[in-house]
Amino acid sequence: MNDCTTVTTSDIELERQAYRKKQSIRSVLTSIASSLIFVGLVAFGLSNSPGWPRVQESFFSAEYFAQAWPQVLDGLMLNLRVLVVAVIGVAVLGGALALIRITTSAVMFPLRVVARFYTTVMRGIPMLVVLYLIGFGIPGLGLFGRVDPAILGTVAVVMSYSAYIAEVLRAGFQDVHPSQRASARSLGLTSGQTMRLVIIPQALRKIAPALMNDFISMQKDVGLISTLGAVDAVRAAQIAVAKTYNFTPYVVASILFILLSVPFILLNDWYTAKLRSRERTGGLV
Repeated sequence: MNDCTTVTTSDIELERQAYRKKQSIRSVLTSIASSLIFVGLVAFGLSNSPGWPRVQESFFSAEYFAQAWPQVLDGLMLNLRVLVVAVIGVAVLGGALALIRITTSAVMFPLRVVARFYTTVMRGIPMLVVLYLIGFGIPGLGLFGRVDPAILGTVAVVMSYSAYIAEVLRAGFQDVHPSQRASARSLGLTSGQTMRLVIIPQALRKIAPALMNDFISMQKDVGLISTLGAVDAVRAAQIAVAKTYNFTPYVVASILFILLSVPFILLNDWYTAKLRSRERTGGLV
């Protein structure tokens, strides 16, 4: 007996899929060709520049690259530790600020005012200024004795980025249609259960690309803790440059930060494309 529930793809949809595949292959080949031409033109322009040999020796020396690699890589480990702690701190503080901002309880009014003031002020202050205020202001109080610059830098990163993350989360929470909340409450869910089981999961799917972009940006800004004296990848590169008067260690630090960021950039692009593809699946014929 034949199964009447078998789903078949129409000829029109098959033609569309074949056309999309053909266009995709053509786009990839065109992108590869244009990229090779661009790289060739840049290489030709650099190699024929009068000052290229001197720049090559100052920034792309294989000898100094090998010398600086271990020290800069060891400094990158500090960046990774700070990044892990900062991500946790930003998630907790940013999430708390976002929840406070969207609450409508009269009792929470003072906290809403404080949260709004905090997010407004912290988003207006440059990251470097926040680092100076925290890194030099807290030790100046003399309350905690000598504090590790890495700890002060982590606090500054958390304070700065939690304001951005809080606004992204708040926008995501408020973007969920009110009917979702009303339906959940009509099923007997409490306000807390509605937020945890209905609102937050839907909001996170929508704002995931924006959160990943902020995370990638935070990866780079973690390197600013070197301004407080922490020996991270950037500071290790500065020390190597001061010893050799060659700028290749900065290139080493740049390469390491790129290698750290690329996987998350590719993940962000993949997830964004997946969301777009999911939105388009509703119109198949």
